[in-house]
Amino acid sequence: MAFDPVQSLSRVQHEFGEHGGVNMSIEASTTYTVMDAGIMPEIFGGRMGPETGGCYLYGRHFNPTVYVLGRYLAAIEGTEAGYATSSGISAIACTLMQLCAPGDEIVASNAIYGGTFALLKEYLPAKTGITVRFVDISDLDAVRKAISGRTRVVYTESISNPTMVVADLPKLADIAHDAGAQLVVDNTFSPMLLSPAQHGADIVVHSLTKFIGGCSDIIAGAVCASKDFISQLMDLHMGSIMLLGPTMDPRVAFDLSLRLPHLGLRMREHSRRAQFFAEKLEGLGIGVSYPGLRSHPQHGLLESLVNPGFGYGGLFAIDLGTKERAFDFMNYLQQQEGFGFLAVSLGYFDTLMSCSASSTSSELSDEELAEAGIRPGLVRVSLGYTGTLEDRWAQFERALNSVGY
Repeated sequence: MAFDPVQSLSRVQHEFGEHGGVNMSIEASTTYTVMDAGIMPEIFGGRMGPETGGCYLYGRHFNPTVYVLGRYLAAIEGTEAGYATSSGISAIACTLMQLCAPGDEIVASNAIYGGTFALLKEYLPAKTGITVRFVDISDLDAVRKAISGRTRVVYTESISNPTMVVADLPKLADIAHDAGAQLVVDNTFSPMLLSPAQHGADIVVHSLTKFIGGCSDIIAGAVCASKDFISQLMDLHMGSIMLLGPTMDPRVAFDLSLRLPHLGLRMREHSRRAQFFAEKLEGLGIGVSYPGLRSHPQHGLLESLVNPGFGYGGLFAIDLGTKERAFDFMNYLQQQEGFGFLAVSLGYFDTLMSCSASSTSSELSDEELAEAGIRPGLVRVSLGYTGTLEDRWAQFERALNSVGY
């Protein structure tokens, strides 16, 4: 039976407010009172906590409001547990540092968000002694060959940023597990659409800043995994989240919790519009990458993995050939048509567009960009749902005509 993230979320015990409010209360305290001095050593020893006695310790450890958000996110992803952090990159960094030690290796997709690429290629090797091998994640033989006896993690995005390559999660999980490694999947592009843990992923990370936040007003991240792994992250002696301290403010956690019930509705509309645009672009003979198209190399794969009813995502990429033409196209849309914004990030209710090689993937060298399939004129479009679909397409088509299409 297919996994339904909406139903899963609806079955989670609802957290009511302190005075009976339909929404949970915001627990803004940084520290918590114990009723008996003998309890405190139990908390510090890890023998008592939120699920073993209801004891909280300190805001950098578990916070009740953030803890509830973690439960909701875990329900959406179908994992045992989850916890939210102050940014997506902190969720990724803490996860990888928890799994790896100096001398260990990570095998990672070569087409990922530029900030993650810099973390893996430059920061971790220089600061921790963890090394990374980048591969075409769609080439399963290349993934197998890159794995060594020191490999602890296979890392990928469920749908790659910005090339829209779909990861074969079940096969990658098998490859990782056969080597004694864990599969970590960034599911930022496809909440609700994909549930990586249902296809073998051990850990799912998110930038909540994007579709889950939905308003480009909050920076946040999350880790969804087993209860044991979340406990490891929060360990007082060796926990990466606890000791590195990417703490989420409980007010942010409260705000995000209110956006989860309509996440499915938003993702359906993002997907519906992106599908329409992609089909129109393909009909015009314009190079478009969108996994909802039957012509996409991994369309069949994604169709076998998606949760029914949410479409294929709200992002597509078009190749306009040159950086200059891409810039002219985006300038025309924003300045002449009032269509969307020239801005990084994604998942906003209005359209955001950027030329990836010159922005969110600029951490990659020219050679690395070419290997990842990120061409100079590639425009990533995170399609919003403002305005009518027909009017928005007419604006988009006029912008294409302005640059010679």
